[in-house]
Amino acid sequence: MVESSRQRIRSRLFLNRAVWSVQEILAALGLLLVLVTFTPLDIWWATRLAGPWDNPKGDVLIVLGGSVLGDGTIGRSSYWRAVYAVRAWREGGFKTIVLSGTSAEAMQGFLVAQGIPRESIWLETRSRSTRENALFAEPILNEMPGRKVLLTSDYHIYRAQRAFKKVGLDVSTQPSPDVRKRAQSPLGRWEAFLDLTEETVKIADYYLRGWI
Repeated sequence: MVESSRQRIRSRLFLNRAVWSVQEILAALGLLLVLVTFTPLDIWWATRLAGPWDNPKGDVLIVLGGSVLGDGTIGRSSYWRAVYAVRAWREGGFKTIVLSGTSAEAMQGFLVAQGIPRESIWLETRSRSTRENALFAEPILNEMPGRKVLLTSDYHIYRAQRAFKKVGLDVSTQPSPDVRKRAQSPLGRWEAFLDLTEETVKIADYYLRGWI
């Protein structure tokens, strides 16, 4: 009888702990729902990762490729980076654009269609990661004199700039407002939040590997 009572007490304690754990998880999820959907969390987070938003001038504009679709056309992140590369070129000052990544050729087509001379665009198409962007673009960029400006998505700037610095390239930055655009819509905030979370994990991974 005594042992049976002890077992019932243990069962109740376990059940109570399980209920409390579920309630705590639900409360945390509810808080996260409110923060992401109804506060400027995404914009604040992306702005912190982007750093100064002063659109510096320079001689060489480095544009990192992003997503690419199955048929080889540029995805959303690549598209917006290309759009802002065109705007930077039209504002004057840049003499050369270096496109780096698997979507570089598709982005080149977009830039040429927007009036940028093909001969002013250099391609680096081997890289499959931010670290490779820096490693494979470095020999090209070292042959180009003048100030270099790195353009990529707002949430990607922090890791990208430090990856380039790690290989000896000092670059100014020009963020493309990716998350800042998506966060204007409640439906876009969760997708942006997931991208920010993934990027933060990648930043930690790059620190641990000594790549930034």
